[in-house]
Amino acid sequence: MLTISNIRDNIVGIDRKVTLLDGSTKQYIFLDNAASTPSFAYARDKVNELLTWYSPVHRGAGIKSIISTRAYDESAKIIGNFVNANPDSDVVIFVSNATGGLNKIAHRMNYMPGDVVLTTQMEHHSNDLPWRSAPNLHYINIREDGILDVEDARRKIEKYSDNLKLVTITGASNVTGYVNPYHDIAEMAHEHGALFVLDAAQLAPHRAIDMKAGGDEKRKIDFLVMSGHKMYAPYGSGVLIGPRSFFERGDPDYVGGGTVKIVTYDEVHWNDPPEKDESGSPNVTGAVAFAASIKVLEEIGMDKVAEHEMLLTKYAWEKLSAIPEVQLLAPPDYANLDNRLGVIAFNVGGIPDGRVAAVLCYEGGIGVRTGCFCAHPYLKKLLKVTSEESQMMIKKILSGRWVNIPGAIRASFGVYNNFDDIDNFVDMIERIIEGDYIGEYELDESSGEYLPKGHDLNPEEYFMI
Repeated sequence: MLTISNIRDNIVGIDRKVTLLDGSTKQYIFLDNAASTPSFAYARDKVNELLTWYSPVHRGAGIKSIISTRAYDESAKIIGNFVNANPDSDVVIFVSNATGGLNKIAHRMNYMPGDVVLTTQMEHHSNDLPWRSAPNLHYINIREDGILDVEDARRKIEKYSDNLKLVTITGASNVTGYVNPYHDIAEMAHEHGALFVLDAAQLAPHRAIDMKAGGDEKRKIDFLVMSGHKMYAPYGSGVLIGPRSFFERGDPDYVGGGTVKIVTYDEVHWNDPPEKDESGSPNVTGAVAFAASIKVLEEIGMDKVAEHEMLLTKYAWEKLSAIPEVQLLAPPDYANLDNRLGVIAFNVGGIPDGRVAAVLCYEGGIGVRTGCFCAHPYLKKLLKVTSEESQMMIKKILSGRWVNIPGAIRASFGVYNNFDDIDNFVDMIERIIEGDYIGEYELDESSGEYLPKGHDLNPEEYFMI
């Protein structure tokens, strides 16, 4: 039985040690789960088990093909059930990741002149850039504290209602961890005849999701995307779930093997969804790993996952808030901490974010994320970057000089992290503030990365193909 108390023993690579700058070794601490998570051992084991039976799916006639096909199709059902998709009207389409799923929806929108798409100012680039092909793209504002402005959402949905095609938001921010009231926004969109898309890549590993919204049609989620690499299944698979009727219309964005029923030199007849949108040989191992990880999360219980991560998040916020030199982006309202995932972005005094991350890496054995987290407009608003500063930053980057570029440090927690991880992390932050580290760190202007002078990490010591 997998639980919060033993899941740490079921994380691939949790026991890996790294060599620090002073020559000592330390068990690696990973705090960049908002980007990608390590693999559950159960997912890895299921992949290895499947590989002994691996074969092409849907079109093979051998025993191995039958077994692989059944595993692939069963994986789709497990994933659909996880978010309470409607098996009668929805279809689960395997894609490479959430980004691929959002691009697939955008490709099939069949826009008319004047159509409007609404997204928000807090989106990851993956839920912003695909919609820029729309005739009109508008953004729902965020408040000064970084939270989605729900009243602005209401105003803009009503303002553009005559031409509103689609509203799309993230379930939770990958910068601040805010969980958005996505069912409320879905209801607003549906009241004005628009479709609703939920980017659940950040949310799904941490909170239960109900696409059917308890049976309330007005509050349902029309489209949902997730990525396996954020759900302890980094094997190259994601999913797009949406109305079967939507994908029955139009041409797929990628064409080739598996997408058709029959082809002649003069005619092409597309297959039914999901095969119509799963061109080429499917990633069977990725699908199985994704489903296996979901089974682990369900065995633990998503309520237990949320509770554990909430305790970690509150603990980390309290410790970081007590350090005067730490500037937290969007500090928490402790009364509403249940509306935050374990994602904390911050800066440390006047120390560049890249240097902080480098010291954490080379002298603390701790992995975090720095920069703008693929959400440049949102982070610039949180950092209060002026338009003049933004233009200077753009000029520097385009000239190949990553010097004095605004950014932040991000620590993000997964179900397997514990209080010791946070203690180690906060202790290292305090050491950095005090200057208690041995390396001399130099900025590589071409990449923006800080490296300890005279040190060669030599990755081949850890892994070689």
